Amino acid sequence: MADQDPQRPSKQLDAHELTQQFEQLLRTRRLNALTDRGRPRHPAQSSPYPTPTPSRQSSHRGPHPPPRPAQNNAPALPSYSSLRNMPKVPSPPQDDHSLRFRSLLVGLSFKPTHYENPGLLDEALSVIPLDRIYGEAEDESQLLQAKAASIGPNAKPEWGYQDCVIRALLRWFKRIFFSFVNNPPCPVCAAPTVALGMTTPTPEERARSATRVELYRCSAGECRAFERFPRYGDVWTLLQTRRGRCGEWADCFSMLCRAVGGRVRWVWNAEDHVWTEVYSEQQKRWIHVDACEEAWDNPRLYTEGWGKKMSYCIAFSSDGATDVTRRYVRDAGKHGADRNRAPEEVLVWITDEIKKLRRENLSKEDRRRVIYEDHREEKELRGYVVRALAAEIGRINLPGQPPASGEEQKLPERASGTQEWREARGEAGNRSPHNDQPPREGH
Repeated sequence: MADQDPQRPSKQLDAHELTQQFEQLLRTRRLNALTDRGRPRHPAQSSPYPTPTPSRQSSHRGPHPPPRPAQNNAPALPSYSSLRNMPKVPSPPQDDHSLRFRSLLVGLSFKPTHYENPGLLDEALSVIPLDRIYGEAEDESQLLQAKAASIGPNAKPEWGYQDCVIRALLRWFKRIFFSFVNNPPCPVCAAPTVALGMTTPTPEERARSATRVELYRCSAGECRAFERFPRYGDVWTLLQTRRGRCGEWADCFSMLCRAVGGRVRWVWNAEDHVWTEVYSEQQKRWIHVDACEEAWDNPRLYTEGWGKKMSYCIAFSSDGATDVTRRYVRDAGKHGADRNRAPEEVLVWITDEIKKLRRENLSKEDRRRVIYEDHREEKELRGYVVRALAAEIGRINLPGQPPASGEEQKLPERASGTQEWREARGEAGNRSPHNDQPPREGH
């Protein structure tokens, strides 16, 4: 550390100042790297010193000899730190792995387009107790407004009325409407069942978008009846069955959020989990919502609460696709998994392709709005990286200083599903013996 002014008292490391310093450092490095790339290189300029020419004026009579030219004229390779912050140039997929990844993401991008079906929206509204939802939202909104007014005349409520509507919907959906399925009960005697594996979907199940069907058998010796558990992907069917696991929960809840006027995203995680994001007009950002856990604005839940390692988190909406992994994986070294499905430039190309496909029919005003939101979100995601670095620096203890208190908080472990099921998926917290293993069941 530099010597401090004796007139000023010493102060401990401040996370906000560190964040500003890191942002300035990243901008400076990026500008220097771009300047170096754009500067032409000539053989005569490869050395940092001019090559002396044999002349009378070149003789040096001072006490120090003239600097000698560098022996190696090859330009030095750029450091990793300079390349890491360079803007990525989108590149189309070429190899088989990248092409398969593109096919997967383009297929997943159609999921939120189903939420725009007017018939489904009407059906969804018919099952929601609107009086209850809007009543709870109004009460919470007034409470937040009163709390803001007590702080000062310019203070704003933390959440707006529409946010309170989604929060009330989340509580009702989790506690009353939908149920989580571990092993479905026997249809004959209601006894517990035992999993037998997967079976072929029937034509009717396929018509309701069930590409996978789990088969179970009753554990009662005198019954031994079979039970099928189709993993439906049709939202209308889920409004009738009202049961499932993560996939069904996120799909149905996202549809209900859209029905009450929310802007929604369906977020896919490569490590076999899905959830919802809802746009908050009050905070001008996308909010993490997991209906399975009744979680609101807690994106670090999966890595720091469940002990889950994550590689890709892609958010799909009717406006396109966005890689939001940085929102959910704050410490890539500790909680990040290998991102080896495609080069990063290819992933940027794929998400840009999906955005172009989804936005081609938007008006100029709407297109301008979503582009502005894209820029704001990218700034938010970069800020998570900078703050993570600042927090890591803040945890370094200098001689004579007490241990620095970081911003970590104990996050809850996963509540949905049985303990055995959570351990098999590596989602039972840091105590799980399988948290480094890939998931073995579908979401």
